[in-house]
Amino acid sequence: MPLRFTNSLSNKTETFEPLEPGKATMYCCGVTVYDLCHLGHARSYINWDVLRRYLIWRSYDVTFVQNYTDIDDKILNKAAAEGSTMEDVSARNIEAFEIDMARLNILPADRMPRATGCIHEIQTFISELENKGAAYSSDGDVYFDISKSKNYGQLSGRDPNDQQQGASGRTNDGNGERKQHPFDFALWKKAKDGEPSWDSPWGPGRPGWHIECSAMVRQEFGLTIDIHLGGGDLVFPHHENEIAQSETANGEPLAKLWMHNGMVNVGGTKMSKSLGNFTTIRALLDSGISAMTLRLFVLQAHYRKPLDFTAEALDAAATGWKGLNAALTLGDRHGGRLGWAVAEPLSEGAETATTQRLHPELQAHVDRFIAAMDDDLNSSGALAVLFDLAKPLRAIANRLERGDDSDLAPGDAKALEGRWQVLRHVAAVLGLRCENNAAAALDDEAITAAIAARKEAKSNKNYSEADRIRDELTAQGIELIDKPGGLTEWIRS
Repeated sequence: MPLRFTNSLSNKTETFEPLEPGKATMYCCGVTVYDLCHLGHARSYINWDVLRRYLIWRSYDVTFVQNYTDIDDKILNKAAAEGSTMEDVSARNIEAFEIDMARLNILPADRMPRATGCIHEIQTFISELENKGAAYSSDGDVYFDISKSKNYGQLSGRDPNDQQQGASGRTNDGNGERKQHPFDFALWKKAKDGEPSWDSPWGPGRPGWHIECSAMVRQEFGLTIDIHLGGGDLVFPHHENEIAQSETANGEPLAKLWMHNGMVNVGGTKMSKSLGNFTTIRALLDSGISAMTLRLFVLQAHYRKPLDFTAEALDAAATGWKGLNAALTLGDRHGGRLGWAVAEPLSEGAETATTQRLHPELQAHVDRFIAAMDDDLNSSGALAVLFDLAKPLRAIANRLERGDDSDLAPGDAKALEGRWQVLRHVAAVLGLRCENNAAAALDDEAITAAIAARKEAKSNKNYSEADRIRDELTAQGIELIDKPGGLTEWIRS
C-alpha cells in the first residue's frame, strides 16, 4: 500500500507524491511566544514530529521549518503587564519552548525563523499584493481584499458572505470600519503609541498575523511546499488567509498537502488559553508525569481525532508506558545475563535497511508497523505492534527482576534479543525513548540542590567535584544546560 495522508484541502486521503521524488518540504505553524506551551501544543508538535521521523525512516530527505511569532498583541500585552519588553517576553518563552520540546523528545526544526527577522520579505510581499490590486491601505493599515482571491474559502468551506466572525477573536481586529469586507484581514498594522514598529511605505507599523507564514514559506522554500502543518484551530482564519495571499501573489499553490491535528478536549470543551482550561507542558511534566507517558498518551489517538484529556486516560497511558519501558530497557538492565551484545544507541531517523533480513515473524511485525503508518499516520495501530513485540520481553523482564532465569534457554534468549532490537528500532520512529526510573524518582528539590552544590564547587575552583555532580545527574537521566550569566537549566532525558 502506498504512503497516504488525509489532505484537509480536498478532504480526501491521497497518495503522498512530493514535488521532487525522495524529498519532502514541510512547514509547521509555530507558537506565539507570549506564554508557556500547553498540552494542545504538545499534541500538535508530537504528531508532526512523528510524521517527520517516519518520512526520514522511509528514506525521504526532509526539510522541516517551523516559525516563531515574536511580535503580536498578546506579546505586547504581556510585556506591558510585566513592565518588560517584547524582546524579553519572546526570548524567555522561546527558551522555555525549546526546553519543553527537548523533554518531549521532539526533534528541533531544521530552521526556525522569527517574524521580526522577516520584515523585509513581509513588506515585499505586501507591496506585490498592492501592485496586483489585492491589497489596500487605510490610515496606515494595509488589508487584503478577499474578493481578489479566486477560491477564498476552499480550505475551510466558509462562504465569504457569511458575516460570522470567530477563531479566538483573531479575525476581528476592532477596525471593521476600515475594511471593505468583514473577512478582509490586516497585512500591516499601524503602530500605536509606544509600540515596537518598523518603517514601511505605509508608515511605522508591524506585520499582521497571517502574512508572516506566507513570507517565511517563500523565503525558506520558494512558491510551493509539499506539506503544510498545523492544528485544526488554524484552518480558519489563519491557513485560509495564508492560501489567499500566497496564491494571489505567487500564482502557484502554497502547499500540495495540508494536514491538521484534532483538538485536545477537557470536559468536552476544547483546551485553550482563552478559556482558561489549559494545562501547560511544564506543569504536567513537573508534576511527575513522565515525558514518554505524555507522548504515548498523545499517540494513542489518531492525529485527526479529538483527544480527551482526563486523569483516567493519563493513568492508563502511564500503565502502558511502564510495561513498554520495561521491555525497551531489558537489554540495558539484563543484557549481560541474557548473553546479549550491548546495543548501540539508535540514530534519529534510522533507515528501514536496519530491519532487513529479519526472522519472518519479526519482519511481519515491521510490515504491520509500516502498513499502519502508511495509512494516514495511524499511530495507534503502530503502537499496537510495539505492545505485541513488548509482551514476551516484559514477561522476561519481570522474571529477571525477581532473579528467576532458570527456564531461559540460550536459543530463546537469542530470539528475544532480535525482538528487543526491532522494538527499540520502531519505538525510535515514534520518538519513544527509554526512561530511567531513577530520574523519575529524583525530585525537583533534589536536582536544584545538586545544581547549587555544583555551582558552589565551581566557584571554589573544585572542578573535579563539579564534574562529579554533573556526571551523577547525567547517570540518573538529568541533563544540565549551562546558560550565560551562570544560570543552569535542566531537563529529564
